[in-house]
Amino acid sequence: MEEYIRGDLIPGLPDDLALICLSRISHGYHGILECVSRRWRDTFRSTEYSGLKAREGWCGNWLFVLTDEQHSVQWNAYDPEADKWHPLPMTPKDNSESSHCGFSCVTVCKKFLVLGGYYVPLAKSGSSDPYKLTRATNDVFCFDPFDKQWSRVTGMRTPRYDFACSVLCGKVFVAGGSDSSNKGLAEAEVYDILKDKWEDLPSMPAPLVNCFSISYDDRFHVIGRNGNLLQYYIFDPSGQSWKAVEDLWQFYRLKHNATTVLGDCIYAILDEGLKTLKISDAEPSDWSLLDGPPFVELPGHSRKLQPTGYGFIGFRRKLYLVGGKGVKYDSDAHVFDIVKFDFTRYCEPGVLPLEWREARAMFRSRGTVIGCAFLEE
Repeated sequence: MEEYIRGDLIPGLPDDLALICLSRISHGYHGILECVSRRWRDTFRSTEYSGLKAREGWCGNWLFVLTDEQHSVQWNAYDPEADKWHPLPMTPKDNSESSHCGFSCVTVCKKFLVLGGYYVPLAKSGSSDPYKLTRATNDVFCFDPFDKQWSRVTGMRTPRYDFACSVLCGKVFVAGGSDSSNKGLAEAEVYDILKDKWEDLPSMPAPLVNCFSISYDDRFHVIGRNGNLLQYYIFDPSGQSWKAVEDLWQFYRLKHNATTVLGDCIYAILDEGLKTLKISDAEPSDWSLLDGPPFVELPGHSRKLQPTGYGFIGFRRKLYLVGGKGVKYDSDAHVFDIVKFDFTRYCEPGVLPLEWREARAMFRSRGTVIGCAFLEE
């Protein structure tokens, strides 16, 4: 007790050893631990603490989620170890009276990046104004999990939204999408976060809009539309060349927010349920059905609801399903109502029969997920 009163960080331990012990505590616990004492609060917020974690690479595991309710662009983060959600600081965008849409988000070199998209001015009601023109941006924001702060880094060379984005060999690859005039883009580029520098890549064979990536095998896979046609291109960084894939039957129904890659498998939630496609060195095998569609039960409501607009992502042998919305029918009033969900569910696809488990619900957020990414220590 005498040592604690004297101000030891942890009674009985030298402060340098105590700092190491505290630095191994997962970020989801920091909020409550800052209430232990003023010394602990100052320690968790100090540059000495964040510097130690950065040097050792102890960033922890983070699930980043943004829903359409958060027009102020405040992301939430989930800590799977602590089973806790907490808000991130506001992103440093120029106009707080606008909603950020059509962006991509990835994690690279233990940083979280939000890239491109467009800004839609908010109406007086706080919702996006559909009559205002969209403005594509080349903005790139970087969140540092060690000091828990956002910064603006070098922007993309081409402003774009609804584009493909993936991380290969520690670099961020982007391609396709649309510009401010809604024109499709064929341009591609790559970002080196260590140099904070963008470089042009060879353009795709044709412009693609509404793109997304399901990259694996150290190649950049881009799926998008050229007019009414679905196109699939693969970029090989070693040869700096694009290849068109003619056989699309395995991928034509995939959706950006309902597709993820985990290990050597692609997982997708389709109309018939959760399916998986094993990736081999030759050709992909056929899709296998793992589970039916993910339904939600509401208290006092007789029918199960099928959510849409959720976040779906794979991480450390688990699949996570977050947020979304559903349509509820009130049989007494004969009206339909939109229900927004804040749930967090996960399952282990390698363990059959599949069992979805409930985790902590999102913090002050619900509804359609417009951004979702995982950062692994």
